[in-house]
Amino acid sequence: MSELTVFLAGDSTVADYPPEKLPMLGWGAKLGLFLDGTVKIVNHAMNGRSSKSFINEGRLEPIREAIGQGDVFLIQFGHNDSKEDEERRTEPWSTYQEHLAQYIAVAREKGAVPVLISSVCRRRFDDSGRLVDTHGEYPKAMEDLAEREKVAFIDLTAKSAVLLRQLGSVDSEQLFTWLKPGENPNYPEGSQDNTHLNEYGAESVARLVAEELAVLDTPLKDKIKLD
Repeated sequence: MSELTVFLAGDSTVADYPPEKLPMLGWGAKLGLFLDGTVKIVNHAMNGRSSKSFINEGRLEPIREAIGQGDVFLIQFGHNDSKEDEERRTEPWSTYQEHLAQYIAVAREKGAVPVLISSVCRRRFDDSGRLVDTHGEYPKAMEDLAEREKVAFIDLTAKSAVLLRQLGSVDSEQLFTWLKPGENPNYPEGSQDNTHLNEYGAESVARLVAEELAVLDTPLKDKIKLD
């Protein structure tokens, strides 16, 4: 029986994927590589969801029912909160924070530890090779909520941006679902996707998350393996 369980709520950049979608993969699917064998991971992240639509579709309820004392709840939303459709749209300093607060409340209600995580940086470089921010105020609004609620926060937007800048415009393609036509049978026409990670990118980003979890004061602090 596992010593503790990590629950994940998020979007496509966190989610597990079926074989027919590989090499596209979210970082949640690779997080276990950096945790010891006593930790169980339950990944509820789902493609296309925002902090709002995830709740409205009832996806928070199974987590509420299963999460318990001493478990950890990793929460990453933001990619889809800026979409224009009513089902997903939230505003950074109001409805986004209000919905995130509901995830925090579920964790605390059950004696679990919530961790807010800002969105993975998209791969978007301008003509001069400078990385372009695409997430606006959402990461700052999440950090503000974390400070007010005294919740652990991982600025994955900033950490992944550092990684993308280090790799540069061309080499950063290796983290995302970039495929030539015919290179992979799941994507016969190829893919030039600057949002969705591939298996290597998912592992690279999962390592960034694990590095932060190794220093945050949560039950996972002593469960991290980075060697």
